[in-house]
Amino acid sequence: MENLKLSSKVACSHCNIKFDESVMIKDEEHYFCCNGCKGVFHLLQDQGLGSFYEKSKDIELSAQNQNFEDTSSFDSQSFYDKFVKINSDGFCEVSLVIEGIHCSACVWLNEKVLHKMDGVIEANINFTNNKATIVWVDDIVKLSTIIDTIRSIGYNAFAYDSLAQELHANKERKTYYLKMAVAIFASMNTMWIAIAQYAGYFSGIDQDIKTILNIAEGILATPVLFYSGWIFFKGAYYGYKNRVVNMDMLVATGATLTYIYSIYITISQRGEAYFDSVSMIITFVLIGKFLEVLSKKNAADTLDKIASSIPSEVKILKENQILSVKLDDVSIGDIVIVSSGERVLLDGEIIKGSGSFDESNLTGESEPIYKNVGMSVISGTLSIDADIHFRATKDFEHSTLSNIVKLLESAINKKPKIQQMANRLSEHFSSVILGLSVITFFGWWFWPHDFETSLMVAISVIIIACPCALALATPVATLVGLGLGASRGVLFKEAAGLEIMAKTDTLVLDKTGTITVGKPEVVKEHILEEFDKKLLYSLVSSSKHPVAKGVANFIKSNSENIYNTVFDEFVQLPALGIKAKIGDIELLGGNKKLLNENNIEIDFLAKETLFYFAIDKRVVAIYELEDRVKDGVKEFVQSMRKMKINVVMLTGDNENIAKRVASKVGIKNVLYEQTPQSKAEYINRLSEEKKSVVMVGDGINDILALASADIGIVMGSGSDIAVEVGDVVLLNSSIKSLEDAFKISRTTFGLIKQNLGISLVYNALTIPLAMAGYVIPLVAAISMSTSSLLVVGNSMRIKYKWNKG
Repeated sequence: MENLKLSSKVACSHCNIKFDESVMIKDEEHYFCCNGCKGVFHLLQDQGLGSFYEKSKDIELSAQNQNFEDTSSFDSQSFYDKFVKINSDGFCEVSLVIEGIHCSACVWLNEKVLHKMDGVIEANINFTNNKATIVWVDDIVKLSTIIDTIRSIGYNAFAYDSLAQELHANKERKTYYLKMAVAIFASMNTMWIAIAQYAGYFSGIDQDIKTILNIAEGILATPVLFYSGWIFFKGAYYGYKNRVVNMDMLVATGATLTYIYSIYITISQRGEAYFDSVSMIITFVLIGKFLEVLSKKNAADTLDKIASSIPSEVKILKENQILSVKLDDVSIGDIVIVSSGERVLLDGEIIKGSGSFDESNLTGESEPIYKNVGMSVISGTLSIDADIHFRATKDFEHSTLSNIVKLLESAINKKPKIQQMANRLSEHFSSVILGLSVITFFGWWFWPHDFETSLMVAISVIIIACPCALALATPVATLVGLGLGASRGVLFKEAAGLEIMAKTDTLVLDKTGTITVGKPEVVKEHILEEFDKKLLYSLVSSSKHPVAKGVANFIKSNSENIYNTVFDEFVQLPALGIKAKIGDIELLGGNKKLLNENNIEIDFLAKETLFYFAIDKRVVAIYELEDRVKDGVKEFVQSMRKMKINVVMLTGDNENIAKRVASKVGIKNVLYEQTPQSKAEYINRLSEEKKSVVMVGDGINDILALASADIGIVMGSGSDIAVEVGDVVLLNSSIKSLEDAFKISRTTFGLIKQNLGISLVYNALTIPLAMAGYVIPLVAAISMSTSSLLVVGNSMRIKYKWNKG
């Protein structure tokens, strides 16, 4: 008995394969042959899919694949340093590529499983490039556990890297090439045999010869179905395993039923075999899927272009030695060397040298820009003929180039509402199609009572339906729109911004820096009392407000040996000015409202912007400044009117200046002397009136209004805080970029609606035709692939149209 007990075998609770009890992993009343099976068992139980085991209790499944690399490396410090970042909320965030995703159902399944994990805050997967952004609490769940969960449901994940992704894409293309080569070769030879059969069908052919031809076709169709078409069986298996009906299941079901029926016909030697349809179905769908992969890769290239152009090292000057250091090791204040032809990788201020820079890849400005000592350089720009030394003002993590890449990556993973709707629709689409196919089969079976006809018509219904076109309708168009915007200096922080902007009916513009250049220049100086100009220069040079900068530039250019004084107290007052204290001396600089709030009275009339400077509540100087209106604003306002968008100007300036600028550019609705709070209140009132509002600004005083609007657009030259709050950033701060933002959003949203229309009309027309028996499986396969390519091609139109323009 003892020997009998030692040799007894126990079935694994997951795969049903029997092993000696001594080698099994026991977990309460369950036994598992490996940790992989144990993990899948508990995952399916946790997801409410325990009924899977009732269906498979008499079937031996394959044991869980253990050939993946060990996931412990994902928890290493080196991996975290390179790929994991801590977001603004203190959570861990990583970008992964999910391998094995074939359709929107795969995306839905992965997102659903990840969202149910304890500690996972967010999981967004982009269907166009299979890139997942995952946010999690590291104290609750480790990244290795997240990777194991993804692998347990039939997929794999690895860290996103633009170069590694390119290698992976090349490997995927080679696999497709080989599969297509086998499919095309076999299908072409199958069609030659089919020609002989068709000729025999009309002129007569012996059954023996017909059977031989069927066997030859079957031999050729077998590698096409089970090798070239394996990708569909794999997707269908994981779809069935996780209770998701996907496109792969439709293709695999249709082709397999046709193949099995054709074998039956060949053996029974009666009726017509359809091995040629099996080959052609797999071949055409595989070609369509490959072209779809290429199109999605092309759409994503613009977004990877910026990231992939970042070298890993820069040259710095340290202790009179030129050193090559890693980009991440450069600190604020380090002196960076850039030679002609090299790319500027950090933001900074030139301290030596001069020359021209190409900023077209960031701002869309085609003309080179000349810069010299004291001017700023932007990371991501190209030195054309400049050999310079500059002092880094930001490290790489906070640089313009790094922020652009982060914004683009974030935007791709934020799905517009219309895409969420399309995804929900496509989730149930395949199930409905299988149901219609079954109804069609029985409908044809009861009427002409012909099994062959019933099966072929039902298969045509399965094959012709295309959830892929529906799933691709939004993400490809969105990705192309985001890429086009990035190439023209328009950064959407979320893809949803495209949809919201397209529906905008009210545009609110700040004056300074948006309508005007934002660099007021002093046109007249009024000295009421003699004073130390170092006090005024120190006050205004400490502020980023354009008026303060204009006064600072005027004093610096008209004074010698001017320098800054350190204040004991310094406060910026939004929409008012600046207040400071040095010793017992109180300084005020700003507009008349600031004087009124401090009980200082003065009568001074002027048409221009006025800056008052007071010492100990006595006005000692007044400066008149004028700000030039940007080129093209008047034409832009007219263009907005044609789009039926109401334009409003909000400004903190006085009535005279506000109305004069508004009349120059053709804006009829003007609100002046606005505080940050009153600007936000006005935006909120518009929202209460069910208006869709876009606010454009650039300063600290615009932050509340930007945050209150449906979409906040920030000029790239604006304050860091405003850029952080805004939903869209215009890198070159031009009105042309603002107009491009509206046109791109409306064009993209229009294409999305066209794509959804194409997909829905296609299915509405072709499915009834297939159910009526007017479409054979071969034509159904061609139609399905064509619909997907039509959606992708329609999305790419915007790219080629704008590039041509």
